[in-house]
Amino acid sequence: MFQTIGVCGTGNMGRAIVKGLVAAKAIAADHIYLYNIHREKAEALAQETGAVVVDTPEELARRSQGLIMAVKPNIMESALETVRETLSTKSVLISIAAGVSLEKLAFYTGPETKIVRVMPNTPAMVGEGMASVSPNINVSEAETADVVAIFSSFGKAVVTDEKLIDAVCGLSGSGPAYVYMFIEALADGAVREGMPRQMAYTFAAQTVLGAAKMVLETGRHPGALKDDVCSPGGTTIEAVKTLEESGFRAATMNAVIASAEKNKSL
Repeated sequence: MFQTIGVCGTGNMGRAIVKGLVAAKAIAADHIYLYNIHREKAEALAQETGAVVVDTPEELARRSQGLIMAVKPNIMESALETVRETLSTKSVLISIAAGVSLEKLAFYTGPETKIVRVMPNTPAMVGEGMASVSPNINVSEAETADVVAIFSSFGKAVVTDEKLIDAVCGLSGSGPAYVYMFIEALADGAVREGMPRQMAYTFAAQTVLGAAKMVLETGRHPGALKDDVCSPGGTTIEAVKTLEESGFRAATMNAVIASAEKNKSL
């Protein structure tokens, strides 16, 4: 594992990564360095986690064996210009920016730079993130393993060919939003049937959590698990019929595709 981690940008995803690392005790909090152009945001996260705020992007780059660029795609080029000269040749640059390819990142920083593209998601904040990890040819297997270890410390991380990142963005990157909408809709249905709102959210969220855990831990096909719940002539198969008639599967597939296509255009 890297001995020092730098995080440039402390928005939602930067915060999730830092909080995930600290909660997992993957690295000492005072070995995690933060920079944000709005210093008060970095200081708020540092106070919450024990991480250390630095004054400039250049200082961040000098201190970091693994430098995570958690900035928006539209400012990635200018952000990299500030760290390019001070980034050690032994350091690994980790970008979580959607739509910015390894090729573009290398163009901004130089052909010898060790670069890894990662597509994480916000459940990292509660230790249940999902991330793809795509290294360029300059990154060693050991360094790739270090990046996987970072993102696995607060969820799961899988080495993925860069060509699949658009699909990853549409699925796990944007996916939490779809699930939150599903939980809200489940709860709304229960409220319609008389259940108190907060109770409905608890029932809905735990149901989704439990179902996801069944898929991951049993290794069984989701369709087979669905069939287990659908008794002949029962309540669940009636509900499944209603979902199918309403285009539930197609709407979900189209959401993933729309997000992926948007990521291609960034």
